[in-house]
This record gives sequence, structure tokens and C-alpha cells, in this order.
Amino acid sequence: MSQGSSQSALRAAGPVAETLLQASGVLVVGGTLIFAGVMVLLVLAVRRRNGTVNTRRWLIGGGLVFPTVVLAALFAYSEWHRPPWRPVPPPDALIVGVTGHMWWWEVRYRAPATGAEVVTANEIRIPIGRPVYFGLGSADVIHSFWVPSLGGKMDMLPGRVQHLQLQADRPGTWRGQCAEYCGEQHARMALHVVAEEPAAFDAWLAAQARPAAVSPTSSPASSPDIERGREAFLAHRCNACHTVRGVSEESRLGPDLTHVGSRLHLGAGTVANEPAQLAAWVAHTQQLKPGARMPSSGERIGEADLQRIAAWLAQLK
Repeated sequence: MSQGSSQSALRAAGPVAETLLQASGVLVVGGTLIFAGVMVLLVLAVRRRNGTVNTRRWLIGGGLVFPTVVLAALFAYSEWHRPPWRPVPPPDALIVGVTGHMWWWEVRYRAPATGAEVVTANEIRIPIGRPVYFGLGSADVIHSFWVPSLGGKMDMLPGRVQHLQLQADRPGTWRGQCAEYCGEQHARMALHVVAEEPAAFDAWLAAQARPAAVSPTSSPASSPDIERGREAFLAHRCNACHTVRGVSEESRLGPDLTHVGSRLHLGAGTVANEPAQLAAWVAHTQQLKPGARMPSSGERIGEADLQRIAAWLAQLK
């Protein structure tokens, strides 16, 4: 688990997770009381071997009345506390599309100003205090979307769109994990959900809707090496799999890298997104995540170009 993020159903950060946590507590306490009661009856039965037992009374009481009352109470409780899962999103909901791939997450928004589609990867940003309605699908095998601190868990099926509504009530970063075994790198099929104030989220989404800075001459980090990094990215055909809007848009086989420098992690939560880690990720992908669709490029791309590509990608924010 990365520093600063949480992946625990016991640390609820939204109404759905809070509801599930309360229901789990009721079930644990109720199950413990029933187990304790059965153990008491067992002890009494052992001590009174020669006593008379009213079999009819115990069969009706313990086998019919008791389970009927308990199940009816649980049904009423679950209906009362049922999370707001709906077949259609509420009017004020943020719509987010998430597609599972082996082994990364494609995330899609709709820019409010233009209606244009905004594509990111491996990280979901949401505003606090607003319901988020997820449309969940899969491009290959069955995955499962699960962010324990926000609640819910929903399978992602090829050829079908599933829905899940979540909400965060406070700012923070929470780690999610694919909850359905999806192949060799299932354990590294993670994502992070960043919840922030609505104004900060709106600014982030507006920035994500813009294409990448092609010539970052106004950036303090700009240098001839960064421009050569863009040239090396194209020369080594990284654009055959990755889109960088404003630079190359011909392929969507891999994650969209338009604003990759603003993300917290690389490789679906495999390593932190730092310039040195970015270069290491490109050079040693198969060592860091064996079986990933992206090959290791350390032998194909020279060290100088590798560093330039990493520097250029890191400033795409």
C-alpha cells in the first residue's frame, strides 16, 4: 500500500462505506450472541444428561420461530440501511466510466465546458460531497472494482456495463484493488481514488481536458533535453501504444499519457510516479510487472533517450 493512502473497509469515508460498516458490525455482534447462546445450551445439555427435554418445544422454538424472527429482523434492517444503488444516476451525480484491462484501469470523464471526453488511467479523482455514478466494464476478462473505504464492490464484465454509486465525504486518497482474480498480475491491479474539494476537482478536470503542452517553453523545467524527450518518444514509437493528446493520438492500446506527470503512481499502483521510477518503469517493465503488455525497453532505448523520455513525460501535468 502506498504511503498516504488507505485500503480498509474499517475506515469508512463515505455514506455507502459507512452503511456497510454498520451492517457488518450488527452481523458480527448478532452472530457472536447467537454463538454464545448455542454454547451455553451445549454446556447445559452436557451437565443435565438425565433431564427431560421437550423435543417439540425446542424444534418449534429453535428451528422455526427463532430463525424466522432473526431473518425477518435482518431483512428489515438491510432494507432500512440499503445504500442508494439506483438503476439511473441522480441528477447531480458525476458520471465516470471505468474499463478494466489486463492490467490497468481506463478512466473516462466528460468535460462540462465542451462535452469532450477526458481519458486518464489508473487514478480516479472525484469531488467530495457529490454522488459519483460509475459505469463499469471490461475490455478482456472479468475484473472487479472495489475501493474498500468508499464501499461497494462490482464485477466488471466484458460486453456489459455495470453500475455503482459511491460518494466521499472528506478529502483524501484511498487505494482500490481488483477483487476478482484476473490473471498473472492481479495483485498489482490497483488504483487510487483522490477525493478533493469541488473547486479543486473542477480545476483538475478542466486541466485534464486540455491537450499536452507540446513545447513547454514557459515551464521552469523546460530545457532542450525535454524537447528531445518528446522527439525520442516519437522516434522509438512509444506512440504506437500510447496516446498523448496534442502529440500523438493514433493508438489506445495502452494508458493515455497526456497528463501522466500529474498521477500518483505508475503501472496501476506498482511504483510511485517519480522521474527516476518513470525511467526505471520504461526500462524494466517486465521485471517490475511480469506479464504486462508493455515490453521492457532498456535494451532497445539508449540510456540518454530513456532519461529524456522520462523527463518529458514527468512534466506532462
